[in-house]
Amino acid sequence: MRVIAGHAHGRRLKAPRGLATRPTSARARESIFSRLQVRFDFEGARVLDIFAGSGSLGCEALSRGAAKVTFVDSSRAAVRTIEKNLGAMEMADRGRILALDVFRALDSLASEAAQFDLVFVDAPYRNDLSHEVLQCLSRLGLTAAEAWIVVEQSKRAPAAPEAPPGLTRHSVVTIGDHRIAFYRRSPPAAPSGS
Repeated sequence: MRVIAGHAHGRRLKAPRGLATRPTSARARESIFSRLQVRFDFEGARVLDIFAGSGSLGCEALSRGAAKVTFVDSSRAAVRTIEKNLGAMEMADRGRILALDVFRALDSLASEAAQFDLVFVDAPYRNDLSHEVLQCLSRLGLTAAEAWIVVEQSKRAPAAPEAPPGLTRHSVVTIGDHRIAFYRRSPPAAPSGS
């Protein structure tokens, strides 16, 4: 696994051992980032990588200019791997790792009034919490105005989650075994003239 583009282009990324973590394939990462690149400016972005695993999505965002990435994963093996990957990219100071259950992590971020410009949700295929996480992100106000959320699922999973209030499902693509849905937070309503 290597970083596809940006400052750390070509750097090798590690993945946790065993079958508990399923890193996003290079082909799927390439598709996600090429679709985002034409719609989103990574420079200075605040990114949240949920169910981070190896951290490959968040690391790719850092390489492309994101200011900070918060990685969320409850697995100790995943946390150690993310730490190693950030060190190998010489970007440890731009990453924060929350070794917590996803919903505890989201509550903690909400209590800090954190907001993100880009969120990756790559729930385990066998326990797909994508819908619940989308609802939680919307309810807790963790996305900035016009933020993007990318949800990766198995292509055999039920249809991509409907967009909760405040979000719009922009597009859904299938790449190999992955179904990838792109959501965007609705822009704030323009003030009405008086």
